[in-house]
Amino acid sequence: QLQLVESGGGLVQSGGSLRLSCAASDSTLDYYAIGWFRRAPGKEREGVSCISSSGSITNYADSVKGRFTISKDNGKNTVYRQMNSLKPEDTAIYYCAASSLGRPLFDSHDYDYWGQGTQVAVSS
Repeated sequence: QLQLVESGGGLVQSGGSLRLSCAASDSTLDYYAIGWFRRAPGKEREGVSCISSSGSITNYADSVKGRFTISKDNGKNTVYRQMNSLKPEDTAIYYCAASSLGRPLFDSHDYDYWGQGTQVAVSS
């Protein structure tokens, strides 16, 4: 069973940057699309960015377009998300998830495996 481990979260000031990583437990990451989701306090979980199994197709929520970048290194079994120009409303627990469908989708029901999440807090 694939295991995912997120890292890179923390506290940052508004306008700052963070890079999150999502490491897979084995070398099968190239079979999976990876999505990043977040859950802010008092809000439902939402899809933020996702990348296809090959890494050639990406998809972003409107709220993060132009600020977040997702990339995939299948050789290192890791997906990265660079977050720039962070805003207080980006504060949330961020989760990565893997989908065997291979397509970059925002429907959480399409994802088979989930990480434990990493906290991002942006101060104003």
